[in-house]
Amino acid sequence: MTTAFPTQPGAAGGLGTAGSPARLPTIIQGGMGVAVSNWRLARAVAAYGQLGVVSGTGIDSVMVRRLQDGDLGGHLRRAFEQFPFPDLAKEALRRYFLPEGRPEGKAYARLPLPKVEGSHLQRGFTVLANFAEVYLAKEGHEGQVGINLLTKIQLPNLASLYGAMLAGVDYVLMGAGIPREIPLALDRLAQHASAHLKVDVVGARRDAPVTLDLDPAEFDGAAVGPLQRPAFLPIVSSHSLASMLSKKASGPIQGFVVEAPTAGGHNAPPRGGGSLDEHGQPVYGERDLVDLAVMRDIGLPFWLAGGAGSPEGLRAALAEGAAGVQVGTAFAYCEESGLTDEIRRAAIAQTLAGGGTVHTDPRASPTGYPFKVVALAGSHSDAEIYQQRTRVCDLGYLREVYQKPSGDLGYRCSSEPIDDYVAKGGDVAETEGRKCLCNALMANVGLPQTQRGGEVELPLVTSGDDMKVITRLVRPGRDGYTAADVIDYLLA
Repeated sequence: MTTAFPTQPGAAGGLGTAGSPARLPTIIQGGMGVAVSNWRLARAVAAYGQLGVVSGTGIDSVMVRRLQDGDLGGHLRRAFEQFPFPDLAKEALRRYFLPEGRPEGKAYARLPLPKVEGSHLQRGFTVLANFAEVYLAKEGHEGQVGINLLTKIQLPNLASLYGAMLAGVDYVLMGAGIPREIPLALDRLAQHASAHLKVDVVGARRDAPVTLDLDPAEFDGAAVGPLQRPAFLPIVSSHSLASMLSKKASGPIQGFVVEAPTAGGHNAPPRGGGSLDEHGQPVYGERDLVDLAVMRDIGLPFWLAGGAGSPEGLRAALAEGAAGVQVGTAFAYCEESGLTDEIRRAAIAQTLAGGGTVHTDPRASPTGYPFKVVALAGSHSDAEIYQQRTRVCDLGYLREVYQKPSGDLGYRCSSEPIDDYVAKGGDVAETEGRKCLCNALMANVGLPQTQRGGEVELPLVTSGDDMKVITRLVRPGRDGYTAADVIDYLLA
């Protein structure tokens, strides 16, 4: 089921053209976690006629860990052969590829932690990783593929967008913030022109804003030729934000994903207060409901997300004028998702047995956004288990940028060692209850770091509230299901 994409105004600044795919998907597969929405899942969904989405979050670290595990199946190397800047691909292989995989117990070699200035190789490897993930997702079919990025994780975003666009990505979806500057960046990158994003700096005192910059000329990007400008879909939790973006974003927007607080991963905080229920979860109320009449009046396509992953939810969304739904939870536990077999089977078995508890934790994420956590034995959902973990910040995607008294920029995370965080000017109260999502989400997809002393990072699984959908997808006599099963179920 598809519908025609409406005509959009021209791109800002005269660069590029607004992304206008020939058709709209009815179902958008959610961009979940670090490599949960991997290229295999996105490819399966796209090949079945809906919008498959890869997660770009942390994909550079995912890439180098896959290389160190031997690049099973040779998929990354196959994608690298199509990368337009071969010197970067060769350098990634030279530094990280281990044909026989890592020796047991050996730690993964890390990329440098992200910084505003970065380096040519750091930017280049991010471009390469996003290219490879999108290339593999688009391989072998004519379907549409999108990429999901978090506005809050600012530093890799320009390089991630450019890499995805080099691979012909069809859609860009971004939430966890206000992605007001992204449309112009897409317009410019489509022409291999330099792009810039303002960086949020805590305690900034500089007259000039701090910006993140990417100039494709450093990769000789213009030699590639103009790129397809993907459709841009901000993920919003309020009609007021959607209305503002439709009028004041830096360029054209092609639609919205409207996400309710029942969706997995990070949620927008409740409006108008920080009250908690008896289980310590944020309380959402009338002010957190999106007025769909306003969404219709904006005149752009929109998809509903959070609790809409059922045939009834899809029908209700269409009746409200939505183009369709975005679905995460049902796809997260299908066979093609990036979750380890152990985690997927445990979650399915637990849900079929009447469990499947999801807790909206207001403290877990160092971003300050509420984060949904699945209660799963042996994972960091268990507070006692997490308390035994040695605090370390060695991936750094969720670090905030702050200005030191000297005027220089610094980086800190409320999940790093407490003394380090306080020494950087952080409030010790901010460290209470915080968890290292970066390392936990890597563990979710079978890429856990082995820390000093042999400590292996444990998972922390996130999911939407409606895990009961699993019971409607697992057929009698089976212990799992596929992405095609999810689509068939939704369109039934």
